[in-house]
Formats: sequence, structure tokens, C-alpha cells
Amino acid sequence: MIRINLEITAHSPLAIGRQKPGGSISEVETYIPGSVIRGAIAGLMIREARKTGTDFANDPDSDFKTLFIDGGGIFQNAYPAIADLGDRLQVNSDVRVLPATALSAKGKPGFKPKGNGVFDSTIDRFYADLFGQVYDPNCPKDGGRVDPYKVFYSRSDDRYLVHSTSTRLLTRAGINRRRATAEDQLLYSIQVLDEVKCKNGKDVSMAFCGSILVVESIAEDFYDYLKRNAQNLRLGGSTSRGLGKVSLKLPEKESLKLQPTNLSPEKEEPKDPSSDLRERLGAFNTAFQNRWRLWRMFDRSVLDPTIDRTYFTIGLQSEAILTERWQRSIVISPAILQTAAGNLSGEVKLEAAYSSYDYRSGWNNAWGLMKDTELVTDRGSVYLFSVESAHQEEWIAALTNLENRGIGDRTMEGFGQVRVCDEFHRVFREEAV
Repeated sequence: MIRINLEITAHSPLAIGRQKPGGSISEVETYIPGSVIRGAIAGLMIREARKTGTDFANDPDSDFKTLFIDGGGIFQNAYPAIADLGDRLQVNSDVRVLPATALSAKGKPGFKPKGNGVFDSTIDRFYADLFGQVYDPNCPKDGGRVDPYKVFYSRSDDRYLVHSTSTRLLTRAGINRRRATAEDQLLYSIQVLDEVKCKNGKDVSMAFCGSILVVESIAEDFYDYLKRNAQNLRLGGSTSRGLGKVSLKLPEKESLKLQPTNLSPEKEEPKDPSSDLRERLGAFNTAFQNRWRLWRMFDRSVLDPTIDRTYFTIGLQSEAILTERWQRSIVISPAILQTAAGNLSGEVKLEAAYSSYDYRSGWNNAWGLMKDTELVTDRGSVYLFSVESAHQEEWIAALTNLENRGIGDRTMEGFGQVRVCDEFHRVFREEAV
């Protein structure tokens, strides 16, 4: 598959709603879900097909069928790309979700120098449990209480940057269709994402960065289609009222072949794993072993857990829909991981899990119906696994594919994006950033 990176620039407010089950208030998302991007592009294709009389349903070789029905396209979430550098705003494309195990001061949270620093607790929590100790860290700067810190972030020149969006309420009047005037006592409000961010009196258009993974057979045609319609896309709700206008910025066409994902069909042998994941895995296990030497002072009779075992984390970069034995789950169990990895040999053990849940629904543009409400595992959730070191190489290949393909259900809509051995797990309390 070929990865097409997208930079989505907002030119009007975005009404990307999320309604909780049983509630009457629709909140706005803080990012653009992959399902919204997928639905918008599919809707645009369907409208164009109706104008030209094209029948996708009876054309088994259509690009539309390959992309949306046969699973030839994976539409990943687009996260806010504007970062505040203090004196200016800057677009950073490599935006990630901070792990759920990240902690920061309750009184003054955030990255340095504005906040008291952020650090990760995954490895230290594991060893605290192993040695029967209570893990209750405090802020390394003021000694105060720490709480989980949940943000989108990026890294630039050894500096950690927070990415965020702002929202506002738009109040509208209902229209009497018979008189074509405002209806009495019919006001309503829509919560929307702002289309600009302001810094030093200058407005910068809000930008979001995401990716679409497409099978190579239609990648070039699909790229050309996105290029032609870069100014024609509308995202979210209330598009007939002027909301949701965006434009797309795509990489140069020649660079697409330089961005293969090493994503292989399940029936094929996996390709060589990326050196990036191998480096992350090696650095994580080095930090894991170094931390063991520090914690073993509590009980030198405890055996070294790193002997003949390789440890890795799976962090959710988007919400995931997990199913085990036909039931919803919020934990990536060894059975779920083995199934997603292709039932590799060797024992895989779940060492720790840090996760929570939420609910998601949506609108099916093609059917004109609400989607089912799904129980989802929150983005940022972290799972620590270990495998026998003898099987490390085959697991590296499987995890490389998993990073691109995702885990769980509805991965084509952006659910189940993962990152293995996130670098932030190596930021310890005494080195808070």
C-alpha cells in the first residue's frame, strides 16, 4: 500500500459532532476522524457518479469498490497540526497522541518551560508491581501531586509542543419553509471547531494532518482524483449552511513511491520490517534493562524479568473497537494480538494494561442512516507485552504491519491506529520534559 499524507486546511468552522448515547447535546470532536474523511470522499464520488450516470454497484472493477468496499483504502484520523512556539504558530505534520501513562503536575501541568514537565510511568509502574511497591510519584519540580496528562503533541528540535483546537457556539434561527422567514421561538446552537488560530494579532488557518493508505493498483488514480478535488471537499455536518469548507494539500506525486508502508496482505509473506520500529524496540528494551538495575535494590532475590524475553508496548493513536469471543473488550489481550499478528509462534504475555472506554456513533452518508453506537477503547491507551527473544524478528515484522494496518474493527475508518514502543515511554520522572 502507498501512504498519501494529507494536510487539511479549514476555511470555515467545522461541525464534527459526537453525540453520547442517551444525550441530547452533540459535542464537537477535537480532531477530524478518519470516518469523516472517508465519508466525505465517498459522498463526493457518489454525487459525481449520479451526475454522469455511473453505476458503482454493478461495476466489480471500479476504483470506488476497491477503495471503500474491498478494503483498499485506510483513512486515518487527522489531528490538529498547529503548534504554539511562543512567538509564532507553526504547522508540524508528525502529530501523536500522548500515552495514557504520561503524568504531569496537577498545579502547573504541561511541557517545560511553561509547565512543570511531563514524564512517562509505564516502565516504573511495571517494576513497582514486580517488587510489591506502591508507585505514587510526585512532581519532580515542586513535589506536588501529578495527574494523567492527555494532549496531542509533536517534537521539534528537542522541544515538545502541544497541539490543540478551540471551539465556539454558533447560534442559528430555524426557517419557516412556508413563509421563508425566521420561525418564532426556534433558535438552536451548533458547537464547531474554529477555522483559525490567532497569535500576536495574526490569524492562521487551522490545519489538520492525517494519512490515507491506498493499494498500489489505484494509488495514482486516487491521488489524481484528490488533486482535482482539493478545493471541493466538505467535512462534517451543516455543510449546506456554509460549514465544513476545507482544502487539501498533498505531497508531490513523485514522492509517493518513496513512502511504502510495508503493509502486506495477510495471505502474503510480510516484507522486511522498517528500521525505525527496530530502533524503537531496541531502545525501549535497553531502557527497560537499565531501569531494572535501579529497581533491584528493593529485593535482589527477584529474578531479572528481561532474561530471554523482549518487551514492547502497543499504544493506541486512535480509538479502537476490540472484539474477543463476540464480545466488546477494552483490552488488547494476547489472543487479540495473536490474531492481528497472524498467530505467530511463541508465547506472548500481557504484562500491564492502562486503558479506558468511551462510545462512538456516526452517520452513514451512503445509507442516510445513523451508525450503531460502538463501545471504543480510548486513544492513548497503553499495553505492555513480552515475547520470547527467540521470536523477536518475526514479531518485529508483524508489528510493523500492525502499525500500518491497525487493530480491531473498522480500521478503514481510522479506528485502531497503533504505535509500537513510543519514544515517550523512555522519558522518566528525573528527566521530565
